[in-house]
Amino acid sequence: MAAERLVVIGGDAAGMSAASQARRLKGPEELEIVAFERSDFTSYSACGIPYWVGGDVPTHDDLIARTPEEHRERGIDLRMRTEVTELDVTGRRVRSRDLLSGAEEWTSYDKLVIATGARPVRPALPGIESPGVHGVHTIDDGRALLESLAAARERRAVVVGGGYIGIEMAEALLGRGFEVTLLTRGAEPMHSLDPDLGHRLTEAMERSGIRVVTGAEVTEVLTGDSGRVRAVATGSTEYAADVVVLGLGVTPGTDLARAAGLPLGESGGLLTDTSMRVRGHADIWAGGDCVEVLDLVSGRHRFIALGTHANKHGQIIGSNVAGDYATFPGVVGTAVTKVCATEVARTGLTQRQADEEGLRYVTATIESTTTAGYYPGAAPMTVKMLAERRTGRLLGVQIVGGTGAAKRIDIAAVALTARMTVDQMTALDLGYAPPFSSVWDPVLVAARKAVSQVRAAG
Repeated sequence: MAAERLVVIGGDAAGMSAASQARRLKGPEELEIVAFERSDFTSYSACGIPYWVGGDVPTHDDLIARTPEEHRERGIDLRMRTEVTELDVTGRRVRSRDLLSGAEEWTSYDKLVIATGARPVRPALPGIESPGVHGVHTIDDGRALLESLAAARERRAVVVGGGYIGIEMAEALLGRGFEVTLLTRGAEPMHSLDPDLGHRLTEAMERSGIRVVTGAEVTEVLTGDSGRVRAVATGSTEYAADVVVLGLGVTPGTDLARAAGLPLGESGGLLTDTSMRVRGHADIWAGGDCVEVLDLVSGRHRFIALGTHANKHGQIIGSNVAGDYATFPGVVGTAVTKVCATEVARTGLTQRQADEEGLRYVTATIESTTTAGYYPGAAPMTVKMLAERRTGRLLGVQIVGGTGAAKRIDIAAVALTARMTVDQMTALDLGYAPPFSSVWDPVLVAARKAVSQVRAAG
């Protein structure tokens, strides 16, 4: 009996995790695996690129978990610098093009994995394609940016966008000795936080030496006589720049899927069932940044691009492709980052999201410290908690604070997944010693205050 053929589109986290897991469970005599990747790299941490650019990570090689050669040694036919240009669902085949030779061919499949990732938002503004304007999505992007930084004379940088990548790149550029201005359209950076927590982040960034301009709508990238970027314009105001970094977020990379008529959600991400199988297609799976996932708090499907999800998706897909059974139940929207000495974390719903869902809720915000207040190095931290008004069910938590603050969000992530109430949270048996926490951990202090708010609301 001939081996089945699995075709994987995309050679990063979800795609190669799926291929590797399928290979662990089935040998080449049972399952042939062909994977296509259009870049020079596989299985690398895109989340680590800002830290490589900033000099915390010495080389891009440190970001690579597994090379193409290592995948091939495991019996995966991995075709690099090869882009899939068409998906024929009826004919069960994909068309690919070798980006070096231009040669095209069709490859048939019995089973298909779509892991095409996300693409960075790059608005059609005058001058945005000029030399010196950079996205930071791939290792090649990071290389190009480092070359620009090395060539810059005045060492002025403008970061456009106040999301995770924006603030991480602001820190990286500051660490490289640049004068950094961050422009964001919102009232505060980090749209995934409520404005009151976002304002604390703004204050922390400005204390670190990053200029933050809120309510800034970029209208044009201005260039000098050489054609290279010289400034970013927001209406009548110009911000001088030798380098511009775009951190405007990403959208699902689902052009292939859309053209093939596969089901997409509101944000354009592929829709799957809990086994990561594309809805209505028994032999097609999808995972990573090209899919929408179930939000366990709101009950809706959302687009959340994170490497943690992508790797889990790949493991689940690979198991199911090989005949095992595994499921991905959903997410609660947990994310952490840092800018200089300030850590930021969030999980669950913000007030804006709770309002959109029509939920009635209370909020509780407390000020505390990362360790016992008397312990050397104790740093301030703010915890904000949302709870459902009638039931007391935890809805979301946001944290801004010093070193040791952010990973406390994991307590809330577990509580959200377990659908705990804030009252139940107050009884959690958490670790305590003065170097790590006060007797009442700040998350539990916030939960106690939320309990009081729920009771006061009747």
